[in-house]
Amino acid sequence: MSTEAFDAIVIGAGHNGLVAANVLADAGWSVCVLEATPVPGGAVRTAEVTEPGFHNDLFSAFYPMSAVSPVIRGLRLDEHGLRWRHAPDVLAHVLPDDRCAVLSRDVDRTAASVDEFAPGDGDAWRELFRQWREIREPLLDALFTPFPPVRPALKLLRRTGTADALRLARMLTLPARRFGDELFTGDGAKLLLAGNAAHSDLSVDNAGSAVFGWLLAMIGQDEGFPVPAGGAGELVAALVRRLESRGGVVHCGRPVREVLVGGGRALGVRDGAGDPVRARKAVLADVPAPVLYGELVDAQWLPSRLLEDLGRFQWDSATVKVDWALSGPVPWTAEAARGAGTIHLGTDLDGLSAFGGDLVRGRTPRKPFLLFGQMTTADPSRSPSGTESAWAYTHVPRGSIPNRAALERRAKRIEETVEANAPGFTGLIKARYIQGPEELADHDPGLVGGAINGGTTAIHQQLFFRPVPGTGRSDTPVDRLYLAGSSAHPGGAVHGGPGANAARAALARAGKLGPGYAAVIRAAHRAVYG
Repeated sequence: MSTEAFDAIVIGAGHNGLVAANVLADAGWSVCVLEATPVPGGAVRTAEVTEPGFHNDLFSAFYPMSAVSPVIRGLRLDEHGLRWRHAPDVLAHVLPDDRCAVLSRDVDRTAASVDEFAPGDGDAWRELFRQWREIREPLLDALFTPFPPVRPALKLLRRTGTADALRLARMLTLPARRFGDELFTGDGAKLLLAGNAAHSDLSVDNAGSAVFGWLLAMIGQDEGFPVPAGGAGELVAALVRRLESRGGVVHCGRPVREVLVGGGRALGVRDGAGDPVRARKAVLADVPAPVLYGELVDAQWLPSRLLEDLGRFQWDSATVKVDWALSGPVPWTAEAARGAGTIHLGTDLDGLSAFGGDLVRGRTPRKPFLLFGQMTTADPSRSPSGTESAWAYTHVPRGSIPNRAALERRAKRIEETVEANAPGFTGLIKARYIQGPEELADHDPGLVGGAINGGTTAIHQQLFFRPVPGTGRSDTPVDRLYLAGSSAHPGGAVHGGPGANAARAALARAGKLGPGYAAVIRAAHRAVYG
């Protein structure tokens, strides 16, 4: 029997793998995507896991980074059935004392909300947003361009000038809490920044956390936190339809056992049944870096210094997530929270600091910070009329949920936290579905130990330090093998950056200037790994 052969093999049908496959298919390549689980999507999936008629997103749910990503926008997924929906308000941060700060796509509404905490903060918010709008396009181009982003960085410098560029660079190093204190007087605006920073695994007191809070807050102000109509899985369905319309194929339930290497070059893969699949031009891996280098590629093909660095790779915190089918809308006593798609809940600024500090010390926070989603509020198709499909998740230290009893206790604490600001919430629960680190990894093997970002977002593992000190690119020490998952720059979130960067690298290597490209990459790897 002849061996299957394609121009490119993509390992993993997460969104990054599917983005990479689409970019290659657009270039006329034959592409095969091999996925270990029964369905595509990775951490972008929807299922009826609570009650019939309730569509719960198993992992990610709101997609601000998708909304602004030039990668996702460039695929024109609306032509393949994707439709976006928005809640009336983007986000609300509900404090334990029931005060509430609201982020809206209407900047005047946001400004009015933060002015309630401190007069004058509204004008300061408008100024922050004005600055964002001036640099948005070159900044996003720089973020999603393979490292180093020379051309976008030059455009950004021309837009800002040297003085403002220096101040922007300083902001990128700040802790989120310090950034808020420098700009605002009241807790409302500060919490909109700090709460968004806590979407990462960083404490609001960590250097570099400000950029995450600022970026998500400004995107939310600009574009909102949209959701796919019908469920997160519709984003994946559109990617698959687009790929198949260009001749690409996706095989689910077909894990990859190893990457086949000969003479330092990736030649294809061997699937779980032991059958080889040949790759004429490239193998792209939408898997975490420790999985690619520690399991799929034989150590003989990897520099010892890379393997040594990989031993210091840091995962992000683990996650506990609860999905609910609710018989009615959440009865928030803070009325401003009722129209928000995303809710930050459980802590004030000091509580956010304590939460992050507990995670750093390996302690399970007594007072969890929650991210809460009101999905039917954002997309009425998610559940029957008059009901709500909802979820919440929180971070916990890795290894802190040893059994089901511990998971149930954490889920109960999550529900108690919601109940404190929405009395009667627990009485609305028709059904719940609980996932801890083990369950998350069972559904998506890429979520190792419940880590949802493919590795910490701390500054020591970003840019050319991601996933280990190196070039910051998707190219690996094995020729024609590329890291296409969130362990690669620019990291986690559903924006397709790692997948697109890997595909572009594969195209460059296979192009007319490919030999020169390969020589440059080899020289860079020799300099980095010896």
